[in-house]
Formats: sequence, structure tokens, C-alpha cells
Amino acid sequence: MPFARLASATTPTCHLGLGLAAVGRPGYINLGREQDLPAVRSVDALRARTHELLDAAYAQGVRYFDVARSYGRSEEFLADWLNARPGIDDVVVGSKWGYTYTAGWTTDAEQHEVKDHSVATYERQRAETAALLGDRLDLYQIHSVTPGSPALTDRGLHAKLAEAAAQGLTIGFSTSGPAQADTIRAALAVTVDGEPLFRTVQSTYNLLETSAAPALAEAHDAGLTVLVKEGMANGRLAGQYAPGALKAVAEETSLGSDAVALAAILRRPWADVVLSGAATTDQLASNLHAAVVDLDGDQLARLEALAEEPRAYWERRGQLPWH
Repeated sequence: MPFARLASATTPTCHLGLGLAAVGRPGYINLGREQDLPAVRSVDALRARTHELLDAAYAQGVRYFDVARSYGRSEEFLADWLNARPGIDDVVVGSKWGYTYTAGWTTDAEQHEVKDHSVATYERQRAETAALLGDRLDLYQIHSVTPGSPALTDRGLHAKLAEAAAQGLTIGFSTSGPAQADTIRAALAVTVDGEPLFRTVQSTYNLLETSAAPALAEAHDAGLTVLVKEGMANGRLAGQYAPGALKAVAEETSLGSDAVALAAILRRPWADVVLSGAATTDQLASNLHAAVVDLDGDQLARLEALAEEPRAYWERRGQLPWH
């Protein structure tokens, strides 16, 4: 497993990763993007911003980088960065397939991405990812699996994924929606020739959406590496958008709401890697302080009280506009 590289790391930030969803394309649903990104979001401008973030993250001990076919040019930007730094051989690179980016580098597209978990999409996108990342790719995940996804039942797809695993690629899946726990448990039961297919799971978990926790603990106990995405709830737990209880705890710790929100996730024994989705180096530096936040029982109790009913959380997420 490539994550053994992270296990051997000794930096305080080795359990934090950097996801490039927010900077690999001009439009995304994170709050505050108007202030975070340049007014002109050209390919070159976002490539430069991505490389700036990658440089800062690596310098501060981050060793996991997360991209996807649907994150605009995120794979391309990461590949450019890696190719320019051939001496960097201690990072773990994960990407995802299953969504096709359709926004055409605009922020006002009618549809920004199209989901398809078929074998044909896997083969097409696997080739596209290979052309960019080559053997630097460590982990390939099915993007946003839900209970009804054919990715859970398509034996032909499972055979293709198992073939990639036999060639050295780690195979995982990510989840989304109010039934994440059901998806995780269904995926844990997927086997090929009697062996579990998936070695990692990446799920949404944050102070507002905690419903996947029991299933993620089960996945961790089963030997999967657990990655946590959307720890900032698409910006709802940062800065001016943070709820009062989170702001109060942040003030007590003398750190940002974002660091406190991510620190609460890092305390979960099943959370192997927690992603930062920072769009600026200042945000990244603040996020990485999560590694040193010390929370007491009272503070954790107040933070845990922020959890929302899953369907309400996902309905609100679905209403966030693309900025």
C-alpha cells in the first residue's frame, strides 16, 4: 500500500492531505471563492495557484495529494508540478474516475460534471489519467459512489479494477449523499476471487455531517485506509460562515475555526488522512494548524452538538451555487 509512505512520515502534518478540487477549475461550490481566487481565472492563473499551494503544502510536511478527472485540469496541474520536481518521491497521489468535467472552463455552465460508473467510462478515464500521471498515480478511486451505483454490482467492472490492482494500483472509492454509511458497508462486501476489492474509502465527514462515522470505523477495522473529504463543509465551517459554537472554541484555542474543525476530525481514530481544500496559502497554513490543536472534553461536546440531520445537510449542500 502506498500509504505506508505516510505511516513512516514524522511531520505533524503527515495525516493531512491537500485536495485540488477548489483550484483545478474556475467554478466550484465552496463559499468565499470570490475572495479566494483571482478575478481572471485563466488556466495559467489557476495552474500557478495550484503549484503555489503544492509547494507550500510539501514544505509544511503534507504528503498526500488528491485530484480527480472531474476537477477540471487538476491532474494536469499536479502532473506538471511533479514532473518539474523529479526528486520528490515520497508523496502519495490519488485520483478519481466516474465523473466527466463538462463546464468548458466556465463558472456558469448548465452542468459542470456528468456521472457515469460504467466500464467504458473507467477505461476511457483510466487512459486519460495514465497519460498525465503515469506511474506517479498510487490510488484510483470510484468517484462518489451511492447505494444505487452500478459500481457496487458490476462484476465486469470489478474484474477490470482487480486487474489494475494486480498491476500495483491501489483501488478505492469515495462516497457522497445522506446514505454514505450504506454505501461503505455495501462496498466492504465487494470481493473478486474471494479477496476484498477496495483498499481505501474517501467520505464526507465534518462537524455538520457525522453520519458516516460508524461505517468508516468499520472500514478502518477491516484494514482500509480512510480519507476524509469536505472537512470544512464547503466553507460552512470557516471564517465568517462558521457557527457560533465553533467560533467560540476557536477563540479559546487562539486558532482559526478551520483548524479547530479539522482537528476534531483528526481526533477520530479511524481518520487516516484528512483533506484540506485550501484555495490560498494562508488558508492552507491555517488548516495545517489542525495538527497541533488541543481540544478538551467540553469543547468537543460543544462541537459535536453542531451535527445536522444528514438529509438536511445534503439538501443544503445541493443548493450551494457554483462560484
